[in-house]
Amino acid sequence: LCFDSVAYKNVFSNGLVLDKTGKKMSKRLGNAADPFETMKKYGADATRWYMISNANPWDNLKFDEAGIDEVRRKFFGTLYNTYSFFTLYANIDQFSYAEADVDTDKRPEIDRWILSELNTLIKNTASFYEDYEPTKAARAIQYFVTENLSNWFVRLSRRRFWKGEYEQDKISAYQTLYTCMLTVAKLAAPIAPFYTDQLYKDLNAISKKENTESVHLTEFPKHNEALIDSSLERKMQKAQNISSMVLSLRKKEMIKVRQPLQRIMIPVLDSQDREDINAIADLIMAEVNVKEIELIDDASGILVKNIKPNFKMLGPKFGKDMRFVAAEVQKFTQEDIVKIEKKGQLSFEINGKKSILSLEEVEISSQDIEGWLVANQGNLTVALDVTISEKLRKEGIARELINRIQNLRKDSGFDVTDKIKVQIQKDGIVEVAILENEAYIKMETLTNELILEGVLENGIEIAFDDVHTKLVIVKN
Repeated sequence: LCFDSVAYKNVFSNGLVLDKTGKKMSKRLGNAADPFETMKKYGADATRWYMISNANPWDNLKFDEAGIDEVRRKFFGTLYNTYSFFTLYANIDQFSYAEADVDTDKRPEIDRWILSELNTLIKNTASFYEDYEPTKAARAIQYFVTENLSNWFVRLSRRRFWKGEYEQDKISAYQTLYTCMLTVAKLAAPIAPFYTDQLYKDLNAISKKENTESVHLTEFPKHNEALIDSSLERKMQKAQNISSMVLSLRKKEMIKVRQPLQRIMIPVLDSQDREDINAIADLIMAEVNVKEIELIDDASGILVKNIKPNFKMLGPKFGKDMRFVAAEVQKFTQEDIVKIEKKGQLSFEINGKKSILSLEEVEISSQDIEGWLVANQGNLTVALDVTISEKLRKEGIARELINRIQNLRKDSGFDVTDKIKVQIQKDGIVEVAILENEAYIKMETLTNELILEGVLENGIEIAFDDVHTKLVIVKN
């Protein structure tokens, strides 16, 4: 009024902080949380991240300390573990980002994928902040760190950091991971100012590439559209989905991931689907520990699918006509099911009226085949061959043994580069598996000598499946 202009451009209103059951906090009910005690216990950043990622600031928040602890473990803990992994091997190889950036087209596909996802994240996060959507920003950053960066890129690239010479592939891995963590520090800084500032300083101390003293004095990241590859992101999302489905089938059958299996069978919907899966086949096989992937025509009849309506979604849409819809869906043939999976929708008639049924409005499942387990997710179907041959069983024992040796190396305080001598007591089973997989065991555990003994007086007892043995490792 005084200056004939608006006093502000936007109004940001906060909701109430309620207890975990949705009741208003009060001294009388004894359900009030002391903010100072909470921040002292969990830290200001973890508390803030929990509150912002859990609900929009203008909505009421059901406050639960267990949620802060989960954020601290799953997000901040994952980011810390990723940084620790990076510094462990960067110190060994004395990586300081002294080399010129490896050209994007010369980087492995996994590096190009995570950089594409990173630039998509930058683009989306900037948009969320500009639109006053900090909750969407926090969730996008958290998903990128926990699912894409840690659970996929680092895990699939682990061997590149600790194997091989310090050449282009390893340098690319270091540069890619460094770039991702530094960018995450900048993107998350408005919500977690203390943690990200320390992360930024620690990373910049390695490379000294930036002259600013704090992450809060840097420019906000700008996305590079040329690095965003939507086709690659689509393929890798498909690889993640297929791997997740296979791993869930393993869990259902209680088959450990270290136990190799022979194959998975995947029906393909079209030539694009076939091309995508062929491009990521090696990655999927390594991730779920199978020897081969067989792609089949979805109309081949090998897999029989069932379909039923999603009553929760269709009930409000069709109301009293729902029983007619359910009856019509039950009439769908295998060809109809293939159509709705390919096109995402299918038209049909109810009482003379045309209606459209989307893929989300139905539930599709596949019948198990003898010796196989089958899972569905959207328009994806996978069948896992759960038959374990004698050769596969022996390789599974070898992989389990590798895991035990690696754990013992770590418990013994050995450096990741130390060569070792291994002595193993025979038990009638383990030595057969070792003899067939000796070179593989030695390579994976940096073992120079692997000796089978009739009896070991001293040693760590190892027991898994039908194996009961003893193990001794020493530096060699």
